[in-house]
Amino acid sequence: MAKFIEPVRGMNDILPEATARWRQVESVTREVLESYGYREIRIPVVEKTELFKRSIGDATDIVEKEMYTFIDRSEESLTLRPEATAGMVRAGLSNGLLYNQVQRLWCAGPMFRHERPQKGRYRQFHQIDVEAFGLAGPDIDAEIILMSARLWKRLGIKDVKLQINSLGTPVSRAAYREKLVAYLGQHQDKLDEDSKRRLGTNPLRVLDSKDSGMRALIEGAPSLLDHLDDESRQHFERLKRLLDEAGLAYTVNPRLVRGLDYYTRTVFEWITTRLGAQDAVCSGGRYDGLVEHLGGKATPGIGFAMGVERLVALMEEEGVAAPDAHPHAYLVRVGDAAESASMKLAERLRDALPALRLQLDCSGGGFGNQLKRADKSGAQVALVLGDDEIAAGRVALKPLHGGEQEQVAWDALPARLRGLLD
Repeated sequence: MAKFIEPVRGMNDILPEATARWRQVESVTREVLESYGYREIRIPVVEKTELFKRSIGDATDIVEKEMYTFIDRSEESLTLRPEATAGMVRAGLSNGLLYNQVQRLWCAGPMFRHERPQKGRYRQFHQIDVEAFGLAGPDIDAEIILMSARLWKRLGIKDVKLQINSLGTPVSRAAYREKLVAYLGQHQDKLDEDSKRRLGTNPLRVLDSKDSGMRALIEGAPSLLDHLDDESRQHFERLKRLLDEAGLAYTVNPRLVRGLDYYTRTVFEWITTRLGAQDAVCSGGRYDGLVEHLGGKATPGIGFAMGVERLVALMEEEGVAAPDAHPHAYLVRVGDAAESASMKLAERLRDALPALRLQLDCSGGGFGNQLKRADKSGAQVALVLGDDEIAAGRVALKPLHGGEQEQVAWDALPARLRGLLD
């Protein structure tokens, strides 16, 4: 017998026992985003490699080491999307959605990065990505952060904390970068290998190092907030006032940076201590220069991305109840006449109660074996249909977790089962 094929490392199956939780995250997110006026857009999984090189930056870890890139039969370099913002901007430009317009958009789906798999970080991972275009003020920054806070409330997540920072404009950040490189260059013997490599390419990422041995060095580095231009400082102060007035707690983290080149001014993260080293469950910020950088007219933008795997893991860690995906009812049929009658009954019930989860036993066997399968299914009741029930136009309704069996007429069955849906 041939050996079965294993899944690709870091690309996981999501089994039926887990998908109820995933649907919970997706449905709640959809409801919240739509309540703020965000519309769903669906973008390709594969884009031209140049899109990510231009948007994310050649010197980032993602482009240098993590992208799944290949040459197709047309000799064109294509890449499985490692993130969604660049694709959202490309879609906006391709379809004329951005120029002199305000757009609130979101998308969801798989992303791909060739990283070392670990808890909360996989090579195929899923994100919900939210973007607002055409709004330059700090009020949209505040609203999008408050919207993310509402998501945690709706999902039952409590153990997350908000950190915010400002990266300023590219001009002020370039001036800060020179001072940071000069500071770090004096302490190269204390830098880990990743930080030494980043020093010449993306030195701000050194501030994001998780190496505990570099903590004191990073704390002593110049603060980006001390080098903001006046407009960025005013923008950030207004954002803080808006969050204060809304009663949303936050911490200003001057070491908070982004791994992607396109961010400007506001950046934020929601972090937790429940997921080990992977502490960020939602990250975002402003990217006012990205649309122009990708060939469009200058258009402000801000957004965030949430990792679905991390949200699901966090909800499990916090003990948030998962929705019940078991059948409400299990239809047991006994005798030849019940085979066709049960199909007819099942379809009538589904017509009357579209939300009813009704499982029909198609495995055959005696009444006892079918009842065992009904109990194993997790259904609340078994509906038993045999020759006697067909002749009387009734069904035997048998509670599977205590209670008396009763006979219910077919016409009365939808009303009797409606209580199971609550």
